[in-house]
Amino acid sequence: MLRSLYIRDYALIEELEVEFDSGLNIITGETGAGKSILLGALKLLLGERASTEALRTGAKKAVIEGVFDNAHEGRLPALLEAHEIEPNATGLLTIRREVSERGSRAFLNDTPATLDVLRDVASNTIDLHGQHEHQSLLRTETHVELLDNFGGLGGLVSTYRTRYDALAALQRQRRDLVTRKDELARQKELYGFQIEEIDRVEPVVGETDDLEAERRVLENAETLFEATAALYESLGESDDALYDRLVVARNQVQDLARIDATFEDTLGEIRGAEVMLKETMQFLQDYNARIEFNPERLDEIRERLGELDYLERKYGGTIEAVLAHREDIGQAFDLAANFDKAIEKLDSQVDDASEALSRAAYRLSQKRHEVAERIEAMIAIELAALGMPHARFEVRFALQDDANGWIAFPSGAKERRVAAFPAGADLVEFYISANLGEDPKPLAKTASGGEVSRIMLALKTILAKSERLPILVFDEIDTGISGPIARRVGESMRGLAAYHQIIAITHLPQIASLGDVHFSVEKHVYEGRTRTRIRTLDESERAEAVAQLLSGDDPTEAALQSARELIDAGREMERDA
Repeated sequence: MLRSLYIRDYALIEELEVEFDSGLNIITGETGAGKSILLGALKLLLGERASTEALRTGAKKAVIEGVFDNAHEGRLPALLEAHEIEPNATGLLTIRREVSERGSRAFLNDTPATLDVLRDVASNTIDLHGQHEHQSLLRTETHVELLDNFGGLGGLVSTYRTRYDALAALQRQRRDLVTRKDELARQKELYGFQIEEIDRVEPVVGETDDLEAERRVLENAETLFEATAALYESLGESDDALYDRLVVARNQVQDLARIDATFEDTLGEIRGAEVMLKETMQFLQDYNARIEFNPERLDEIRERLGELDYLERKYGGTIEAVLAHREDIGQAFDLAANFDKAIEKLDSQVDDASEALSRAAYRLSQKRHEVAERIEAMIAIELAALGMPHARFEVRFALQDDANGWIAFPSGAKERRVAAFPAGADLVEFYISANLGEDPKPLAKTASGGEVSRIMLALKTILAKSERLPILVFDEIDTGISGPIARRVGESMRGLAAYHQIIAITHLPQIASLGDVHFSVEKHVYEGRTRTRIRTLDESERAEAVAQLLSGDDPTEAALQSARELIDAGREMERDA
């Protein structure tokens, strides 16, 4: 929900902050007091382009900031992540617009954002019913989603989408293969040569390191032979051999240990050194005996290393890269040699996937038609209650014929090939006729004003549980209605408030009396300047505001009593709900 709205130096507003309720928020005020300014601020948060003319006279920068507490719900977390917007530690979403003579800037959680990003995020939070561009129900692309949500068709949609993605992948694979046909034919001979070149050498991962180690030993065999022999002699065979001196030292310490036991540890260490020295001498003797002087083997190693080095330099720098290249060109060579069979196999897979997709699309379409009938009947009832007894609402379906379409629908004795879309084969659009004798027209082309707002309200009422937008803003929903119809409109809005946060600007007491919280937009002059402010009304002020809607600026006691009765009736209705 919209937790708070802060505005500074915007139009007639010097500075104000409003904290909204989660339910039905009513806003009233005299004509010209600044209600349109409030709506303008909300539109800026939705991504509408800013005009420097809205900057308060004398101010350098206007600031509009909305704080929302639903950042962890619905599509918002994924959207914020997709746009690389850091989440707020408190789970809040802050949207801010700054307007100056140099232009405007937008921020999401203090991160600069483009207007496109702002619109993408905000359009999944607020539905503002004033100008058509902010009304999600007037965007045709949302109609099929609303239909599916209302009908609980998520499982069928998911099945269809899985099959759609599978077929799309196969189609991409086939297109890629066809585009490679000439290239594969041209490269086939080269691939064959490279395969033969690599297979002849038969490289093995890790072989180069082993061969390099063996080469170093063979190249230095004479040095190793002489050095190990000399070292063995100095340790155990020379007149002043280290082993002999260690034996003498051991005997001396042994004599000392007989006198003083503290030398026992030292004696043990010398005996250990004596064992280690024997082992070292044995290793040197064995190593010296194993040394080979093998020029033929050395030549073999050098030749093998040369072959491996050639492959590494030609095919990627490492044996791993050489083998990976071999696998790639092997597949390409096999594909070139068996191209027609590969196409036939893919065509068979495409046919099977197309049949599976067609079954899923047909079943989904049938269910959508069933859901559409229910919606049409329910909307008719709601519109009649809202003072539009002759209104007709239709959910219209269309299929896009396509000779090469992925989907085949039954059509008499034949089949009908149609285009496939990510959400199904159906092109869904809502149509409405508001008056008797008029043909239904696309909802997006319906006249603006109170009539379209009531249509929106009727749709919202039956779609309330499936609608994903948490905040609904209604402006001038009371145009052209009064009396019992106005009360019914208010009751519908009250019912919607169980599922959404509602912010409603109204001129009707029947609606204003039903709010959970009531705000008054007022204009006053201070120090020679006009200012707009918004106040939260207490109980007595609320009754007076409703009474003013009933009888004018100076309400009578009878009007005040009627206002209290309307407010009490609203509370009674809430208790009975």
